[in-house]
Amino acid sequence: MKTVRQITILGSTGSIGESTLDVIARHPNRFRAFALTANQNVEKMLSQCQRFQPRYAVMLDRDSAEQLANAIQAARIDTEVLSGIESLEKVASLPEVDAVMAAIVGAAGIRPTFAAARTGKLVLLANKETLVMAGRIFMDLVKQNNATLLPIDSEHNAIYQSLPHHFNGNLSTNGISRILLTASGGPFRCTPLATLEKVTPEQACAHPNWDMGQKISVDSATMMNKGLEVIEAHWLFDAPPDKIQVVIHPQSVIHSMVAYVDGSVIAQLGNPDMRTPIAHAMGYPERIESGVPALDMFKVAHLDFEEPDFKRFPCLGLAYQALASGGNMPAVLNAANEIAVESFLKERMKFTAIPAMIEHVMQTVQQEDMTTLEDVLKTDTLARDVAREWLANLQ
Repeated sequence: MKTVRQITILGSTGSIGESTLDVIARHPNRFRAFALTANQNVEKMLSQCQRFQPRYAVMLDRDSAEQLANAIQAARIDTEVLSGIESLEKVASLPEVDAVMAAIVGAAGIRPTFAAARTGKLVLLANKETLVMAGRIFMDLVKQNNATLLPIDSEHNAIYQSLPHHFNGNLSTNGISRILLTASGGPFRCTPLATLEKVTPEQACAHPNWDMGQKISVDSATMMNKGLEVIEAHWLFDAPPDKIQVVIHPQSVIHSMVAYVDGSVIAQLGNPDMRTPIAHAMGYPERIESGVPALDMFKVAHLDFEEPDFKRFPCLGLAYQALASGGNMPAVLNAANEIAVESFLKERMKFTAIPAMIEHVMQTVQQEDMTTLEDVLKTDTLARDVAREWLANLQ
């Protein structure tokens, strides 16, 4: 008889968190939402607590936690409300927890994700920044504590499914020639370059295929999202930068591919719905129902592929540059990008200023090695300060 797997969801009110809860609801005899966490969305968290009755609900914002606690008490829900980053780390590492869905967007998700790995959990990784900012440190932590790491990003999950079952982290000895990372190209794939500086946050967030949060949607529009995924793929699959090729595939049906030395290319296909990789990782090594409709190949009809235009998408080139430089540069890239996207969404700067800010910060912050999480967080703070100073001078 299978035991029920207790799951902590870091970022339960976001799109990945909601999709995870949908999969949990389809398999009540296999999974239970042990702890749910969010930043400030009290209304949605209360609704989730009413439905899933978690043991803990954590709000990063303390005022929001107080509001939630009052609402939980009034609704007579048997859920304990906690607050702050330390509580996120707690619910990611408690002995009762079997798996942690790491779905907090941004650098805020690093510490609880580290806590999950440090305590040997099954880490379902949807937080890009953990690998982008602290790839070597995090991968070493996973190995040292016998944690299990499964990727949730649709692209990396597709690569994972397309690799040999015995893959040991060495591309050449497994007959792999390249990893092909697909990208939709976002909403501005065909937009005239001269008009890009006038695009609005609403236009940048209107992704043609995926329903995502604002930050990830803007990253897709700049293709920084793909750049961050290149860095992730480097650490997840021990792949050199020149073995990771980005392929623009507007239909978002092929989620990524693995090319082999014999000429074979193995691809994972499916409708663009995050419940597929979530269900794959949650049920692994079994396949479980996800709620995603079967792919209709006749409706798809054709599949298109293009090389990325680095002039149109300079953020993609900056990500490759950061990975090649190594050390603290990917963390600098990520921090600068978070400030840039936030500033664009608040209409404090133009869309085309995003790569300009990032390039300035990468040129300003001195390159150095990092050996601890504290080094990573210090770099993150420094890069954000430089980005804010650049923005202040711009205005």
